[in-house]
Amino acid sequence: MNQQIKNILKSLEIYHPLQSGYRNILFKIKREYYRMLFSKYKGKGLECNFCGHQYLKFVDDYPEPENQQALSISNVVAGYGKNILCPFCLSTARERLVMAILKTKIDISNKNILHLSPEKNIFNFLKDRSKLVTADLFPGYYKNIDKDIRKENATLLSFENDYFDLVIANHILEHIPDDADAMKEIFRVLKRGGVAILQVPYSESIAETLETPLMDNPKLQSALYGQRDHVRIYELNDYINRLLKTGFTVSCKKYEMLKPFYIYAIQTDEVFLEIKKPD
Repeated sequence: MNQQIKNILKSLEIYHPLQSGYRNILFKIKREYYRMLFSKYKGKGLECNFCGHQYLKFVDDYPEPENQQALSISNVVAGYGKNILCPFCLSTARERLVMAILKTKIDISNKNILHLSPEKNIFNFLKDRSKLVTADLFPGYYKNIDKDIRKENATLLSFENDYFDLVIANHILEHIPDDADAMKEIFRVLKRGGVAILQVPYSESIAETLETPLMDNPKLQSALYGQRDHVRIYELNDYINRLLKTGFTVSCKKYEMLKPFYIYAIQTDEVFLEIKKPD
């Protein structure tokens, strides 16, 4: 699309809703395709913890060619690989890990929850079980998920201190130039003892976090960071240290410790970070 046309649509505040509608149409086509293609694989083996359907295998998903090199060179755990998408509802491995945690480790009943850049499957699970608020810098992208989504800048949230019991920002911080400010704001709005789910793509093979926070060059961002709108690849220990510096407590649960969740086809080798605001 011509950049001038994009700018006009954005000024009219209809660009992001149009993008959302287009993506929703593609999603439905893709979902129906995989439901038909994988009908022959129905059976016990893997189970989606959103829709409950069982298959002998799930859909593999790999990065686009322009993103592949950066992710491969740095051995990034980024949500790609074998058995990533549920053939019935297209839930992703990273969503199913969050869902497993929500169902077994966190009390969400009637709790105040902030869900940034909300994923549809997680939103649908939370909306009738909690006091849920969704937000994004470009809320038009998510109107098809929650018509009441709020416009919020993660580095300058409008909520009062100590308000939320849980904040979910799943694969968000790698997009934000000033991730330290976003971490501080999430810490601020969490209640004491509150929990944050802040999973990110990461590497344990690089010496330090790779980042260019103010970069605005989608082609180069794909080449360097594995996605056109990412500004960094976190080194895992550095990411944990950034969270600790903010004031959070962090416990790293290795993939081997998540064995009860393997049936849900979670991302191979992904760790889960238990992040809390001290009491």
